[in-house]
Amino acid sequence: MKKKAKSKKLGLIPLVSIVITSALGSGIFTINTVLAKSATAGSIILAWIIVGVGILMLALSINNLALKQADLQGIFSYAQNGFGDFIGFLSGWGYWLSACLGNVAFAIILMSSFGFFSSIFKSGQNLISIVTASVILWILIFVVIRGVESAAILNTIITFCKLVPLICLIVACIYNFKFGLFNNNLWMEKGTLGGKITLYEVWNQVKTCMLTMVWVFVGIEGATTMSGRAKKKKDTGKATIIGMLSLLSLYVLASILPYGYLSRQEILSFSQPTSLYIFKEMVGDWGAPFIGIGIIISILGAWLSWTMLPAETTSIMAKNKLLPNCFAKVNRYGAPTLSLITEAIMCQIFLIIVYFSENAYNLAYSLCTSSIIVCYCLVGLYQIKISLKSKEVKNVVIGAVAAIFQLLVLCLVGLKYLLFCFVAYLPGLILFIWNRKNNKISYTKAELIGIAALIMIGIYGITLIPSFL
Repeated sequence: MKKKAKSKKLGLIPLVSIVITSALGSGIFTINTVLAKSATAGSIILAWIIVGVGILMLALSINNLALKQADLQGIFSYAQNGFGDFIGFLSGWGYWLSACLGNVAFAIILMSSFGFFSSIFKSGQNLISIVTASVILWILIFVVIRGVESAAILNTIITFCKLVPLICLIVACIYNFKFGLFNNNLWMEKGTLGGKITLYEVWNQVKTCMLTMVWVFVGIEGATTMSGRAKKKKDTGKATIIGMLSLLSLYVLASILPYGYLSRQEILSFSQPTSLYIFKEMVGDWGAPFIGIGIIISILGAWLSWTMLPAETTSIMAKNKLLPNCFAKVNRYGAPTLSLITEAIMCQIFLIIVYFSENAYNLAYSLCTSSIIVCYCLVGLYQIKISLKSKEVKNVVIGAVAAIFQLLVLCLVGLKYLLFCFVAYLPGLILFIWNRKNNKISYTKAELIGIAALIMIGIYGITLIPSFL
């Protein structure tokens, strides 16, 4: 006789830790150089203000929907409930795809961090790095297969452990901060037309920063995705708000404070992960391995969270009849085995693909961010829809700002990556159609048009592959 699947429930603190650890992965330790390539310190501050407002509106929308639509599980469920099964599939598969790509980004930076301790890993993109990352991928899959909730508790412990070196880095930056140097770094470079930098050039810099900044917030919906395992449904919304504000504070400090100790050119001279070398400059040789270990723990923690989230998504999609029922089946530990194995296979394929890319990390996180923006935009639109029905003007505005912000980022810097992502939507579409056939569910005219459009865009996306490699 099989044991009954265990079902431990998650409280507010584990849910907050899922939000923070899901988003707080490799991004915060690499963000200095990535942003420095695009902008001066002043432009970065302006970009954080814009992105901070946009992400806050998204978090408030998630909070409101978690309270008012407590029966819905998973961020994609809002799209399905508000706009139909096909749109729900697009949102759910995009979220799943985003998490798989995020895992690939984690793998690359993790191997790069290993490269500090051992030269055989080099930049994190050679053959030994891909093989090692693949082994870690399957180990994490096995951990989650042994129980989703137990992995979530481990995730809480990892959250506290990895915050220690990060806080030490921020404290060191504050201690060594020089206002005069920071003031010089604000708008240090001349504009392309000569003289001071122009507003047009500032906007171009701000625009270029946006995709990277949204990337480091990917995962704040983690508590909502795990809402079915929460002790109290309302805790998922609280966890999202607390996690978002905590993350914003950490990101702004980590990306801005180094300009009070180093010039932009000095920051650009460091290899990835940049924070490792910045801390070494401030405290001496011991600082690099200290931060290096912290980065490794941080990425493993985020990778663990992102191993749970996509599997939970495909499982919920199956329960909502968007994917075949086999994806919803759980083992004796309560983990969706097929969903986890499918996720691992997709991540493995992407790991092999990025091996041939010139800038694997940038490609992975750009694809990840672009695909999840679709989900975030639909959250904003659903917030507008239900708020109009209840005549809540304030929530209509919040949803509108959230949706417009996501569309702005997508149109300005993420569209080409999204078109490429649509190639990976095609396998999911096959599963969606197969499930519809088995359950004898008919299509609306709008769904048929949507399916045809998705196929055409996916085929077009195939032609873009050479440009990304």
